[in-house]
Amino acid sequence: MTRKNWTFIVAVFLLILLPAVMFARAGRGQNPQGNPTDKPEKQPTQTLKIDVDLVLVNATVTDSLNRYVSGLEANHFQVWEDKLEQKVEYFSAEDVPISIGVIFDVSGSMKDKISTARQAAATFLKTGNPEDEYFLVEFANRPEVASDFTTDITKLQSKLIQTPAKGMTAMYDSVYLGLEKLKEGSNPKKALLLITDGEDNRSRYTFQNVKEFVKEQDVQIYGIGIVDDWNSQLGAGRTGRALIEELSDLTGGRAFFPDSVYELEDICTKIAVELKNQYVIGYHSTNGAKDGKWRKLRVKVNPPKGIQHLNVRAKQGYYAPTTDAAPVTKH
Repeated sequence: MTRKNWTFIVAVFLLILLPAVMFARAGRGQNPQGNPTDKPEKQPTQTLKIDVDLVLVNATVTDSLNRYVSGLEANHFQVWEDKLEQKVEYFSAEDVPISIGVIFDVSGSMKDKISTARQAAATFLKTGNPEDEYFLVEFANRPEVASDFTTDITKLQSKLIQTPAKGMTAMYDSVYLGLEKLKEGSNPKKALLLITDGEDNRSRYTFQNVKEFVKEQDVQIYGIGIVDDWNSQLGAGRTGRALIEELSDLTGGRAFFPDSVYELEDICTKIAVELKNQYVIGYHSTNGAKDGKWRKLRVKVNPPKGIQHLNVRAKQGYYAPTTDAAPVTKH
């Protein structure tokens, strides 16, 4: 090979190698001359701000025959907060995944009803969305998380059939535990299903404790109180019945008081269907104060032409935030 050819090959090699060396040294914080340089400027952080000021309300709409009404639009709804009408800025009628806690009474008074109640709870689980997640709290003298969050309903079903009915009724403690547990849920929409046959006679928490805690959560409570005889604690006019109704009404849920355990399965199906046939209404409150005060809500539905009367159920209010939430940072 001639000297001229060798010179040409070396020149080409240097042209290829030199940029690679310069790049490698720059990557170690050095300039091409080998002098240390300042660290490269940090890229600005991209922030994703979550709209924490959007108030969301789940609304259930039924007709005069108590049938669920679908097909409504945002313009069919009005929302008032502390008697001031708000502008509806978000609206959805989609079936979204739910985080649900089943609060199941296994006290001694449930002994003759527990088998049918378990079947009803199993029916409720089967009617849900495959993406729904559930946990199970069983209670007698005290509540216990029998099954943690899962999308596998067979796990909850197997737990339901294992516990014998005995002991007293710590219902308030159980609802409180269920509300705490729901905070771990991965879905924004949350609900509790309470199945019991008696008034609380064991809890450390009072009804007022539970009621205040419920008001702090965005959770719907559905209560099934089994009325098994004329003197039942959950009979018409009884205190136990009134308290379950109050918790359900406060959250926009619903309370049922069947006279027979054979109605349980149908009721559980109705609750599951209702949770999948709700509207979500959102608005930015005209009250910008971060005062942490309770704000009353009222939702009205204006029937489309051809429909005379519709009923709507929604939560009765919410606590205002106390401080601005820090923005969520996305890198």
